[in-house]
Amino acid sequence: MSEPTGEDEAFADGTPEDAPPARADFGDAWVYESIVGAVPGAALSAPVAIALQVVVFEAGILALAAVYGLWDAVPAGTAAVGVAAVGSLLMLTLGDENRTLAVSPTYYRLLFGSSIEVVLAVLAFAGVITHLFVVDPATGGVAAVVARLLPGSVAPAGESIVTELFGDQPPVPAVYLALVVVWDLCYRIGTSWWTAVVSLYRELRLECGPGTRLRFRRLDALNVGFAFVQLALVPFVADRPILLFAVLGHVVAVTVVSGAAIALSLTKE
Repeated sequence: MSEPTGEDEAFADGTPEDAPPARADFGDAWVYESIVGAVPGAALSAPVAIALQVVVFEAGILALAAVYGLWDAVPAGTAAVGVAAVGSLLMLTLGDENRTLAVSPTYYRLLFGSSIEVVLAVLAFAGVITHLFVVDPATGGVAAVVARLLPGSVAPAGESIVTELFGDQPPVPAVYLALVVVWDLCYRIGTSWWTAVVSLYRELRLECGPGTRLRFRRLDALNVGFAFVQLALVPFVADRPILLFAVLGHVVAVTVVSGAAIALSLTKE
């Protein structure tokens, strides 16, 4: 067990286990939570905020599908909206629950104040955009990738995923909405990964009471649950090896890191 030092030692010695942590001058909410709480004239509860998110996105998907005849894109879009909605629920739940637990302010500074989840989301989004508009058109799906691995073979000219979903001349509004949904997904996936990393750091470096550790384990398990929800995207990227590897790799990474945090917590009981 690591020894608390500095502000961690002061916290461990002077704060009751069930009391909320002392706040320093740094952010104590994720960007998404801040947006939900800052809508002028509206005090949105979690269910209302998530329902509004689903209705707006899904209505946009269906309307654009009707206008441009893009019904083949609806299942993928609906799955993405559903996963993002579960991610929103996770973020609001983790945010509310984490802020009631007694642990060093260092934990809250890392989890909320750093905004690293936004950086991770930007990197993930840039990677997806690069793949969609550069890599995928050059590879054309799994058939082309496999063909390139066979000696003397000629790779077929497969369709890119953008062409497959939106046609040879993708409508601008449909692509715009798709990219907004992709960003929504990337942000929640980035938050999930950062939560897992901070959880492992918490168990390696910080101290908290037994009751608090039990609640943290439940939150870590919830984060793993969200990672598995993302498997709903697999059928839509199964023929795109890079995207498939990215989705499955993220699920495995969150499971391993959060699982390690849970295992370390159990050794401290």
